[in-house]
Amino acid sequence: MKAIVLRKHGNVENLQIREIAEPQPGSGEVRVKLQAIGLNYAEIQSRKGLYGWAPKLPYVLGMEGFGQIDAIGEDVENHSVGDHVITVAQFGAYAEKIVVPKTQALPAITYYSVTENVAFAVQYMTAWVGLFEVCRLKPTDTVLIQAAAGGVGTAAVQLAKAFGCRVFGTVGSDHKKTVVENLGIDGVINYRKQDFAAEMRRLNSGNGVDVVLEVVGGEVFRKSLALLNPFGRLVVIGFASLNLKKWNPVSIYRTLRAIPRVNISKMAERSYAVGASHLGYLLKNPKLMQQVWTDLTDFVRKHNIRPVVGHSFKFDQMTAAHKLMESRQSTGKIVVEIDNE
Repeated sequence: MKAIVLRKHGNVENLQIREIAEPQPGSGEVRVKLQAIGLNYAEIQSRKGLYGWAPKLPYVLGMEGFGQIDAIGEDVENHSVGDHVITVAQFGAYAEKIVVPKTQALPAITYYSVTENVAFAVQYMTAWVGLFEVCRLKPTDTVLIQAAAGGVGTAAVQLAKAFGCRVFGTVGSDHKKTVVENLGIDGVINYRKQDFAAEMRRLNSGNGVDVVLEVVGGEVFRKSLALLNPFGRLVVIGFASLNLKKWNPVSIYRTLRAIPRVNISKMAERSYAVGASHLGYLLKNPKLMQQVWTDLTDFVRKHNIRPVVGHSFKFDQMTAAHKLMESRQSTGKIVVEIDNE
């Protein structure tokens, strides 16, 4: 089968399609013939060697896929050959087929398209856990979503708005601003043209915000902390400003300075909370992941929420897909479709 095996860290030229043996499911596992792959920023960091959850080289990149089960190992119930499923894993999805534990093959949402299904799991679970589990979102909250036009950002905007919150977001272009406005957001700030913290206070009658979903780090993190109201909550779900270059002292210094940090004394003085979340822990806790999945999909069905698919590529265009994501010009979810007939 065809797969993209990462043999060394570095630029997009390392994303080369190779022929490898088909994986075989073991006990408690299923094999899925993939129709589409969902890209995630963690895969950019993995390609560069900056992602702590990645396995040792060589390995097949890819956290998220959609397709049909075509083989089942022993001790698998509630799954059958032919079932359409969404796969979530730390790696392995940049391929025509993937083997995952049965608990990581989630039932497809029947009224979603192929691209909507593959755009759903990682982005929406990330946003859901950050907002509802870590920040304990309330309908009366005012929420700020950083990078609101991206995959996680658009998911977070939709979820918070459907819950009844006042929602604001930051974006890096007027085109992205239009994308987020189409989701019914209460206000959007182009951070390239305005100081987002000052503009946020202006939009909110001089007040701060109750909840921030933060994905950047560095100065964005520090300004977001300063915006929190008393009893406010900030959750870190990403670190997009990470651009460490090994053996480069300036790069190391900048990276260390950009890592989100908190001061307990200042937190106590202003009574706010800071949390962080990473979906990797859910993969090791099937019971908790199933609960998150059930709560999320029930909410999405109730409010008729659909993923924003911003860009679609073919499998042999993976380098172009990575370049687009790394450029920060993309909106919504980037999807790669596989023609494996």
